[in-house]
Formats: sequence, C-alpha cells, structure tokens
Amino acid sequence: MRRNPYDDHEVYDEINVVPMLDLAWNLLLVFMIVVTASVQGISVNLPKASAAAGKVKATTKAITITADGTIYLDSFPVNMGDLENRLRQYKAADPNFPVVVRGDEKIAYKSVIEVLDLLQRLEITQLALVTQKLVK
Repeated sequence: MRRNPYDDHEVYDEINVVPMLDLAWNLLLVFMIVVTASVQGISVNLPKASAAAGKVKATTKAITITADGTIYLDSFPVNMGDLENRLRQYKAADPNFPVVVRGDEKIAYKSVIEVLDLLQRLEITQLALVTQKLVK
C-alpha cells in the first residue's frame, strides 16, 4: 500500500522565522517609500534643464512656489513675511543651511525673483534651483 505524503503529522521543534523576517523587511521598505513620497506631496510642474542638479542634504529647506502663486516652506504655506521670519530663525541656528527653490513653470518670473531677493538679503548662499532633467 502506498503511503500518502499529506498524512505526515510530524511535530516540529522549531519555527522557521526566515519568511516572517522577509515579510517584515518588505513591509519596512514599502513604508519608507510611501512616507518619502507623501512628504514631497506638493505638485509642481518643474521647468526642464539640460543638466541634472546635485544631491539634497537632510537639513535642506525647500521653498516651493505653485502655479497659483502660493509659497510653501517645506510643506507649510507661508507668505513672504512668514518666510523671511522662518528663514532668519534657520539662519541663526545654522548660518550655512542650504535652500532649494522649486517654482512651477507657469508662475510669473517675478515670484521666483522675489524669493531669490529675500535669500540674498538674508545672505543665504547655499542655494539651488530645481528643474526636471531634460530627456534626450
């Protein structure tokens, strides 16, 4: 008589934790990707440039100007007065903190110039303008 391979009722002394660790690792990676994507949630159509920009440091402050003219510092909407006050505070804490300016391609050039003038007035020298990489 043939033995049925599905009738094995052996008792295991150990639990195989490798599949559980693989699952935990995958969940951690998905969580990190989703959180990173949601932090940069302000939608802006960036103008295109022929060269790619450098890497952004963790202490970098992002100033975003949307198509409707709203100004954001990181992900918080501010007006020019609030922006100046907050940048002064950051400058007092770290005189060499970097700033990244992201402007929608549909905004008036004047809006970006006002922000750049403010940065120059506050003597913030580490500055980058963000553009999309031009696809060739």
